[in-house]
Amino acid sequence: MTATPPGQERRVVITGVGVTAPGALGTKDFWRLISDGRTATRRISLFDPSPFRSQVAAEVDFDPELAGLGPQEVRRMDRAAQFAVVTAREAVHDSGLDFTALDPVRTGVTIGSAVGATTGLDQEYRTVSDGGRLDLVDHRYAVPHLYNFLVPSSFATEVAWAVGAEGPGTVVSTGCTSGLDAVGHAAGVIRDGLADVMVAGATDAPISPITVACFDAIKATTPRNDDPEHASRPFDSSRNGFVLGEGAAVFVLEELSGARRRGAHIYAEVAGYATRSNAFHMTGLRPDGKEMAEAIRVALDEARLDAVDIDYINAHGSGTKQNDRHETAAFKRSLGEHAYRTPVSSIKSMVGHSLGAIGSIEVAASVLAMEHHVVPPTANLHNPDPECDLDYVPLTARDRRTDAVLSVGSGFGGFQSAVVLARPDRSTR
Repeated sequence: MTATPPGQERRVVITGVGVTAPGALGTKDFWRLISDGRTATRRISLFDPSPFRSQVAAEVDFDPELAGLGPQEVRRMDRAAQFAVVTAREAVHDSGLDFTALDPVRTGVTIGSAVGATTGLDQEYRTVSDGGRLDLVDHRYAVPHLYNFLVPSSFATEVAWAVGAEGPGTVVSTGCTSGLDAVGHAAGVIRDGLADVMVAGATDAPISPITVACFDAIKATTPRNDDPEHASRPFDSSRNGFVLGEGAAVFVLEELSGARRRGAHIYAEVAGYATRSNAFHMTGLRPDGKEMAEAIRVALDEARLDAVDIDYINAHGSGTKQNDRHETAAFKRSLGEHAYRTPVSSIKSMVGHSLGAIGSIEVAASVLAMEHHVVPPTANLHNPDPECDLDYVPLTARDRRTDAVLSVGSGFGGFQSAVVLARPDRSTR
């Protein structure tokens, strides 16, 4: 690919999208699900959840061999790594790029994950400990590639092998903002001239006994076990915790001028990105939303857009009491009066909260909203919390032209991230 002329700004666009999500294998099925307002939350089937406080989740009906992985790949890779590779292949195919013709050292990978190979490690511990009965585990029963489960870097390695990338390779693990941060980091790599193409996104498969137990302990997940389909209720006055999910979304990012030269279909420009930390509490949030508002402000500045230019906000919207109020305050603080005129929605109401993966899945929802000029709804929102008094697009999708979308995330540890996606031909200040 030809380099951008000296002195000319390198702009970064999304030209390929892949999604593996609850209720949807592939981008088209994912868009149908969320634009229809259907939920993919149900009682946990991956293991017996009866001992736990929260017994619901949004699971992916995923068969790795049907998804194109060979027996050795299935044996070698944790479930989250399998998601990443299958989803990356979809994104590469969607982009129309011939990766074999690219300079491999100018092609990189960035994969986000909050909890790495949790599923694989949990399964292997149960195996080597004989179901927890052995204090001294017997390593001879472990899979030969157990080390790959231990190190999250294996996710980026697997994707790099799958696409033939020999350039910058990174794993981003910033909790529940990992998916946004992976896209933001990859865009920065291209802007800095370190690569021309990046395969970037995030994956997580956290639905395991250890994860469920951890969230049970802090009462972050919903105990609404009698109605799994309607358990995730962002911004609703009856919300009582999030629904755990799993999945992946991966994108092909490339430099704008190269994408235009080859006639690529451009979904959106990654126009602005910023992340902040609140240095406040491991799981708690200040009610004023100051740090998220600051991330939004900086991302808008980088995009050279004003608050009034935002047509849709894809919210973090986890469905916990404090998050939804914190986020509402951040939108008001950063967008002012325009916050009341801007549709906001949370797709976690339909596909759950897949921890590190969800930020990328929400970026996918955002670019597809731009593609189709449709804002996906917030499912299960029947009785809005009076403290959450913005336009949260309840129950039904809405036709709306979207030239600029704001997607935000909030993560344990105090991480607050914002990505601005826009049409490359937009007008800027």
